[in-house]
Amino acid sequence: MEIIESTQNKQVKEWKKLLTRKGRKRQRKYLIEGLHLVEEALRSKAEIEVILIREDKVGDYSELLDIRKVSVVLVTEEISDLLSDAVTEQGITAVIKSEESADKIVGDKPVLMLDQVQDPGNLGTLIRTADAAGFEGVIIGTGSVDVYNPKALRSAQGSQFHLTIIHDDIENWITTFKDKGIPVYGTALDKNAVSYRSIEPQNRFGLIVGNEGNGVDPYILEQTTKNLYIPIKGQAESLNVAIAAGVLMFSLYQ
Repeated sequence: MEIIESTQNKQVKEWKKLLTRKGRKRQRKYLIEGLHLVEEALRSKAEIEVILIREDKVGDYSELLDIRKVSVVLVTEEISDLLSDAVTEQGITAVIKSEESADKIVGDKPVLMLDQVQDPGNLGTLIRTADAAGFEGVIIGTGSVDVYNPKALRSAQGSQFHLTIIHDDIENWITTFKDKGIPVYGTALDKNAVSYRSIEPQNRFGLIVGNEGNGVDPYILEQTTKNLYIPIKGQAESLNVAIAAGVLMFSLYQ
């Protein structure tokens, strides 16, 4: 195995840039770290460029590397720390190619659309919940946090490998779905919204949830088939976006 020992190594500097959105976009790659995420990547069809293992952890991860053959590079503890965004790094990181395929979303199953969701923890939880609910994919609209943000990836827990995720314009997808006869539901608290309980469970639809503070953009809400709300029995004014989306995803798709 190749061993890299200097933080000034050209390749290490390029990997370090993957901790920024600009660097990820330019290189079309991103980092994942930790045993669970790397194992999920190995067991999925993720395109792994290389796995980086801290040299003192080789023995701990030898069985993991038997899952499938990939390129492995050993690095020092200093380099491993440099590339880590976690509080406690586990000494294993992978570089993943981030090519997105919009043509994989056809609407045969429900699709979640995110309008300006800015908290990476919420984004990751939304992806994980969409995976658990059996959705086809997640479309991340303009103004939302990057799905490859390290905090979002930790929150998603590997679900990004199980369904199609793309960054794209939501309005175009609303038109595409409606042209196919697929309803698109927004989420809102205004007087024109209807209770989600009035909608019969179905197999094909788009569901839009929005910004943590402002909800879905009013202009987008004007283009939906219907806008839904969740009746609240207690005194809370609203639900966290990830919780609300979870209720709707599991209720509308059965």
